[in-house]
Amino acid sequence: MATSPKPAGARILPLHPASAPDLAADLAAQSPGPLYAQIKQLLRERILDGSYQPHQQMPSEAEMMTRFGVSRITVRLALADLQNEGLIFKLHGKGSFVSKPKAFQDLGRLQGFGEAMRERGYESFNRVLSIERITPPQAVAERLQIPKRGKATELKRLRFLNREPISLDVSYLPLHIGQRLAKEDLATRDVFVILENDYGLALGHADLQIGSTLADEALAAQLRVEEGAPVLQIERTTHLADGTPIDHEHLFYRGDAFQYKVRVDRSALPRK
Repeated sequence: MATSPKPAGARILPLHPASAPDLAADLAAQSPGPLYAQIKQLLRERILDGSYQPHQQMPSEAEMMTRFGVSRITVRLALADLQNEGLIFKLHGKGSFVSKPKAFQDLGRLQGFGEAMRERGYESFNRVLSIERITPPQAVAERLQIPKRGKATELKRLRFLNREPISLDVSYLPLHIGQRLAKEDLATRDVFVILENDYGLALGHADLQIGSTLADEALAAQLRVEEGAPVLQIERTTHLADGTPIDHEHLFYRGDAFQYKVRVDRSALPRK
């Protein structure tokens, strides 16, 4: 994994009881399993809940060995797993530092943001900015097959990953679906999960277009980035299993904290 220079003002995370929780006691409370896995999980939880902040320096291997009462190889195995997950990075001769969260979502699966992040152990939630009845823009109406002068529901949410804003989502849904969603817990639940589990609607596929844009003043303030910073822009139309369009979205992701991945297989070439 690529590393970055030591951040200015980085400080070492203390392990001594006077200034930090008793990690040894927390380790003893972990479920049975290999010691390195228990240490990794404990440190992982501290990183994800914000106890260990991005760009702070992790305790040294020697400190962890003393605190946990384990060997150096055990500590190194735990740190290697955290590095593989992208939660920490190492600088030669300086130690390990907490990474700025950069999650990814697999384009090969149709999932809501919260679903995808929970699978990977990330904490996520939404802040509903607005949900209202509107006359949709023509392009949106066409995607959702809404008749001329028809109405739709516009839902704006700010999505958070590990308590940091990660994306602005602007969703458009058929009015009758939106009116039901307005009564739901949209702060902690994905729209996809509600549609399938609560409303019994089987999702089928989504069409995506991916591009980039620059954050204007309003978007920069919401995502806590500099004005003019690069933003990943995604347009997604989700369909039910029978092909009916059910959700059209404009997603704006921070370019420094999120990425998509996809597996692409090469088709067999025709034999000549």
